[in-house]
Amino acid sequence: MRNKLTTIFLGLLLVSVPLFAHHGAAAYDTDKKTTMKVTVSEWFWANPHCFLKFDVKDDKGNVVHWALESSNPADMVNLGWSKETFKPGDQVTVTFMPVKNGNPVGRIQNVVLANGQTLSARVVF
Repeated sequence: MRNKLTTIFLGLLLVSVPLFAHHGAAAYDTDKKTTMKVTVSEWFWANPHCFLKFDVKDDKGNVVHWALESSNPADMVNLGWSKETFKPGDQVTVTFMPVKNGNPVGRIQNVVLANGQTLSARVVF
């Protein structure tokens, strides 16, 4: 019985190892940096990642809703960010890596606040 439980435990451990791996930058165009002046619609502060959501107009004048990922709240606090960093309606300049498939999604590089302060997200993959 003990050997059977040990075998089951080791089997479950082997199956769960990939769950501990974290995603990398495969979805992002790491060679491309995009900078936009935007209006914040939401700052989502939660694990496993925070998200900055904003609206911008495309070339045709249509409003496009973007969502940019950052790290988790603990990492962001260490970089000077907080739950109160953004409010809906804030005007900021954001630099990010867009995803390769062209969807309005990306990974934050840094943000320049209205007061001129620059916050870095220090993207490391």
